[in-house]
Amino acid sequence: MSRRFDVVVFGASGFTGRLVAEYLHATYGMGGELAWAMAGRNLAKLAEVRRSIGAGESVPLIAAEATDAAALANLVRQSRAIITTVGPYQLHGGTLATACAQEGTDYVDLCGEPVWMAQMIPLLDTPARASGARIVFSCGFDSIPFDLGVVFLQDEAQRRFGMPLTTMQGRVRKMKGKPSGGTIASALATIEQVVRDPAARRAMVDPFALTPGFKGPRQPGGGSAAYDDLAKSWTAPFIMAPINTKNVHRTNALLGHPWGRDFVYDERMLAGDGARGEQHARRMATALRVQNAMLAFAPTRALLRRFALPKPGEGPSAQERESGGYELLFIGQSADGRTLQASVRGEGDPGYASTSKMISESALCLLEDVDRAATGGGVWTPGAAMGMKLIPPLRARAGLTFAIED
Repeated sequence: MSRRFDVVVFGASGFTGRLVAEYLHATYGMGGELAWAMAGRNLAKLAEVRRSIGAGESVPLIAAEATDAAALANLVRQSRAIITTVGPYQLHGGTLATACAQEGTDYVDLCGEPVWMAQMIPLLDTPARASGARIVFSCGFDSIPFDLGVVFLQDEAQRRFGMPLTTMQGRVRKMKGKPSGGTIASALATIEQVVRDPAARRAMVDPFALTPGFKGPRQPGGGSAAYDDLAKSWTAPFIMAPINTKNVHRTNALLGHPWGRDFVYDERMLAGDGARGEQHARRMATALRVQNAMLAFAPTRALLRRFALPKPGEGPSAQERESGGYELLFIGQSADGRTLQASVRGEGDPGYASTSKMISESALCLLEDVDRAATGGGVWTPGAAMGMKLIPPLRARAGLTFAIED
């Protein structure tokens, strides 16, 4: 496919989009081997981003509105892949994703909006298969460390045991960072959709909402504190579990259920052992229930938007981004009772510093390391489209580590 650009960053004037552009320029821009451009609705803002990251006029700028179908079709025809950071995707993402699916252009985003994804999969999959486009949602902290953490541990289980892990749990050991304004806007938009639409409510609580035509076994859940015997720790609900678990089950389905059609997976936060750990877990669980109850009220959401939350385009300082990080634990059991565990660690604020690197490396891995003929077009997850091939660039350049813990 001969096109002018390898990658176009759509939304490069936003906070996370700017970090993506900065990363691409710093990592790939100097040698000129990567042909990339920045796109968005405001050329003046794009030019300021280009100046501030030191890219110069060698990086072209393209004007396009998120709702302008003709402009977006023209945009995607020029590039092999699109990186988009423009959310909430349920409000601003459909036209671009559709253009990519129709024009055979690979697409990666940062979507953590499972209701929108469930709606878009049946709409995009057929045209993407026909055109050869790989549409890959959730290429940031939602859900790469979790999706690939499962893939990584399952790969090791096959080598060691000759069989998959039929149950697995993802546990957040540590996490330091702030949610982006765009992430918060996406969350509020999803809550509003769930409040008004019974079908959206059902999709949010269904772990198989992203695997149309397949329903697996009952999965662990619950909003209370619980003790984890394998991790030897009290646990609390994890706010991102509703999106990550759905992506993990979709990965298994897209790969042909190599982990079994009865695969069980859940995610929670570790709170520590003993009485102190139990108390901490109960506090975290209560705080999440109160938060969800408050966000169900429209006046609360309006007040948050107006006074309390960062706006899309705003975010933490460079020092805050660099001081962040996360550590995840995955523990799995095979059908014969053997256990295996792995950790995934990431440097930098998960929602900004780490995410901007992960989505960039995802787009390039998709283009350079994944044979289009082998995958074919369609709507993919990171774990199914790229899988183990994405781990080396994440290790080498994005500050992630994947390790088996014996």
